[in-house]
Amino acid sequence: MNSSGSAFSTLIRTASHEQHTEAETSTFMSDLLGGRLGVEAYARYTEQLWFVYEALEADAERLASDPVAGPFIQAELTRRDALEADLAHLRGPDWRTTLTALPATRAYADRVAECARTWPGGYVAHHYTRYLGDLSGGQIIRGKAEQTWGFDRKGDGVRFYVFEDITNPAAFKRAYRELLDGINADDLEKQRIVTECKRAFALNTAVFRALGEEFPLTA
Repeated sequence: MNSSGSAFSTLIRTASHEQHTEAETSTFMSDLLGGRLGVEAYARYTEQLWFVYEALEADAERLASDPVAGPFIQAELTRRDALEADLAHLRGPDWRTTLTALPATRAYADRVAECARTWPGGYVAHHYTRYLGDLSGGQIIRGKAEQTWGFDRKGDGVRFYVFEDITNPAAFKRAYRELLDGINADDLEKQRIVTECKRAFALNTAVFRALGEEFPLTA
């Protein structure tokens, strides 16, 4: 248990609240969800996600036996296959040949990969910010994408947002927060994880900013 009074899952959520809001209210995401950008912007965003999830999931098998990160590695969260199906739909079967990471995306993916290799606690910070966000706000993006660009409901193009093996997202998120509360880490390490969580949101926001520069709205 956490010895510092407040549950760790609460600490991590409140500490990153400001960055979380900044990421959610980025101009690019507002424009995308507002239907003001074309499907090309959505496809480009999906490409950037692929690099981040490639970094998150490439080492997952090895991390599954780690005492800190291991409990969080759950097959039903895996997103890479779904992203690849979406990219095949958005870009065609040769999507890999045109796939490019923005510099901000490369920095984000590199940091995730570094944590996966060297710091399980930091990996958990990135795992939490991505997957719990996908289970929550991701559902809003899916609905808007289906509505704006005519994707089949929960079909090709939005499979990334569909967690077929999680029948009760609310219960899953509760269980995930319990894992956070029971994480194998002392208070100093927990503080480091919270700091990395803030960094994860900042890295994500930088990707949104770069996408916003690539897809400016013409006045």
